[in-house]
Amino acid sequence: MPGSAPMTPPDLSRLRDIHLPAAVSWWPPATGWWILAAALLFGALFAAIFIRRRHANRWRRAALDELKRLRDASQTQDLPTLLGALSVLLRRVAIGRFPRDEVASLYGDQWLAFLDRTLGQANAFQSNPGRWLGSGPYLRQPAIDANDLAALFSLAEKWIRKLPGGARK
Repeated sequence: MPGSAPMTPPDLSRLRDIHLPAAVSWWPPATGWWILAAALLFGALFAAIFIRRRHANRWRRAALDELKRLRDASQTQDLPTLLGALSVLLRRVAIGRFPRDEVASLYGDQWLAFLDRTLGQANAFQSNPGRWLGSGPYLRQPAIDANDLAALFSLAEKWIRKLPGGARK
């Protein structure tokens, strides 16, 4: 460039050296990592509790599924067979949930009284419609109407749901 003054180099002696910050340590982690760790810990805890409860109550789901199957078959199956199957289902659940020697020998009114006692409701099974569990399977043609049959299935479902969950006996 003609006519311009020659460029003078800048005075570099006045500049300071660049000092890098200290290396970032991996410990302690940032706050977000603590929050994530706590969330994962609580999530694992709740998942373990959920899985344990679900596993402990699988007997109840199986019994309710069987009860639903019997309820659906009530339109096509003959009543003595249906009432016998319902009684067998309740007995299987009772033997699974209570000591075998306490339940296995019960029959008739004693069986119905046991069902009432474990339900916590007086005369639910010993009165209408629960009485059909004791006598219905042995009658040639039980005179149970549709309302009593529906009430009996509801009572059986209530009994299964009311039983304590968790580990067997």
